[in-house]
Order: sequence, then C-alpha cells, then structure tokens
Amino acid sequence: MNSYRQLSQDERYRITTLLISRRTDADIARALGRSQSTVTRELARNHGNCDGAYRADLAHSYATARRRRVRRGFHLGPERWKQVIALLKEKWSPEQISNSLRLHGSFTVSHETIYQYILHDMKHGGTLYTHLRIMTKVHRKRYNSKDSRGKLPGKRHISERPAEVETRMHQGHWEGDTVMGSDLHNCILTLVERKSGFAIIKKLDSRAAASVTQAALQAISEHQDKFKTITFDNGTEFHDYKALENRFSLRCYFATPYHSWERGSNENLNGLIRQYLPKGMCIAGVTQVHCDYIAHKLNFRPRKRYCYRTPQEIYYGYPRLLHFNLEPRRRTDQISGDGSLFVFTKSRGLAFLSSFDTDYSLPL
Repeated sequence: MNSYRQLSQDERYRITTLLISRRTDADIARALGRSQSTVTRELARNHGNCDGAYRADLAHSYATARRRRVRRGFHLGPERWKQVIALLKEKWSPEQISNSLRLHGSFTVSHETIYQYILHDMKHGGTLYTHLRIMTKVHRKRYNSKDSRGKLPGKRHISERPAEVETRMHQGHWEGDTVMGSDLHNCILTLVERKSGFAIIKKLDSRAAASVTQAALQAISEHQDKFKTITFDNGTEFHDYKALENRFSLRCYFATPYHSWERGSNENLNGLIRQYLPKGMCIAGVTQVHCDYIAHKLNFRPRKRYCYRTPQEIYYGYPRLLHFNLEPRRRTDQISGDGSLFVFTKSRGLAFLSSFDTDYSLPL
C-alpha cells in the first residue's frame, strides 16, 4: 500500500540544516524516514532560481503555490487552444505539441493538460480523441487505498491446494486459462490435466464470465469423474467459479497475479495451441470442430516427459496406441466444419478422430 505524504515545512527545515552539514541525499532520507528519491526530487524542484541553493522557506512557498495551481483548470485562452486543436487535427501527439510550442517560444502547455482537455471534450460529446493514435486510460493515484479492481473476495489461493496436486502423481487436477484472438473478443477456453497433459479446448464467443462458465460446465460434464481441482488464471472471466463447485464435486483455486509459472502445464499447452492458432490470427471463424481437432492432435502427440507416450494413453490408461492408426479404419460418423471433413473411426472398441487431409490448416 502506498502511504506517501507531502513534505512538511518542518521537514524542509531539517533538509536545509542537514545540507549545511554536507550530508548526502541518502543520509538526509534516512534522517527523515523518507525514500532517497523523495529528497532528490525535493532538491531538484524547489531550489532557488538565482543561485540554485535550497532554502526551506523558499522551497515551501514553491510547493504550496504548485499545489494551488495543480487543479485550477485550463489556464490557456481560446486562441491558444485553437492552435493546440489545429495541431491535434494534424495527428500530432500531445507530447509533440507541448514540446514544439515550448521549443518555438509560442507558449507552454504540458502534454498532461492537453490529454485532460481531450478527455473533457470527449465527455461532452467532442471528437478530438479520434485524432490520437492511442488514447490513454483515465487514471488517478490511489494513495492510502487498497486496489480492489478485478478482485473477488473469497477466492482460494493456489497455496491452499492439497499437497497431492504438486506431486502430479494423481489424476483429476486441472489448470485452466483463456487464449485470445486478434479481435480481442473471440477466444477459447483451455483445460489441461496436470498428470497426463490431456487437453480440452472449448470455443468461446466472448471472454465474459458467463460464456467461460458455460463452456467449463460442458467440459467437466463430459469428464465428470476426472475432475477434483482446477487452478485458474486470476482473470475476472473465472469469477463465476462457484457455479462449477455447486454442480460438481470439485474445488477451484487461483494462481497469483502475474505468476504464470504457477500454471506451467497450462502455459505450455497454450504455446502448443499457437502452432494451430498463431498469435495475430482472428479466431472468429474457428468452430468447436476445429477445437476438438486441435485437442485430438495434441492428445495423440508423444511427449518426451512421458517417455514418448501420449497424453491420451496416460489419461485413459490405454496401452500404446500407435498401431491402431495403422490398421484399416471403418467410417462410423462424420462431421463437417468450414469445408473440412472429419471422421470418427473405431478400432478395437476405441474411438478416434482423424482427418482425411493430413495438411489440414485453419482458415486465416
């Protein structure tokens, strides 16, 4: 939590006294119980303009005047704002405008002030923001306040998982995440079983919690007896996890924010999926048929960490299955998606999904 507070006048007198004693910035910071950067900024911003010396009275007056000015509104007149607006319409950035005006001695205006003017214009129906390449988010400093954005009380942290999850000796412990397409709307839900590496992929129309929960419910219902725990990414799309726990006998846990290595199996799976859905690809045209195909390919791919056995073998406890794909196959059912034909075949009572086109690729 950030507990920063402005320097007081007494602290500025102490800084003056310590400077006279030729103390360094670090020494002064320790004496005040402040960070060294606070002292360094104070000396740089509030020294005397004539001789560059630091005096407590003068420094305090500078700081007080600066605080009075900070929220006084837009001080430029209409004519000067017209110049700024004209440059904005030339697709100049606020920073380019600010520094160019200062360089040519016209007048001074900070790029932050220009951004605030654009935001004010946008809130009142203006269109100045359309001339920016990127419009920054509105933000404010949150001193002495706890940031609760995107947080949900009661979520179980990954540290609360049973010890057996870490060993990867038992099946039923999964990791979950979403993979976005280039349109930042369509995406897929990825689930991977930690012991076997078995993957389930579900197509989502959006990253909303309702869509993610519905896909997860369907995935779990298809493998209900195989789910004991799921460790999700910390995103808000998984905030409806209670619906999963209420319907199935499982527990959900959440990784630490920005600690992707805590879900290493899932991150590895997402990297493998990128071979079929490269970054920058729009996946709006990807269907559940495509997702099933990708999952099938990955589940039948031998893995070095399993001594070249496949996730499918480990997950279902099958013997080696490679010879099954070499035997004559009998068509039992077919589904077609986006012009690609897939066939379910049976061999020795086991079902496999394969494609007639071995060079199958998703439409870009």
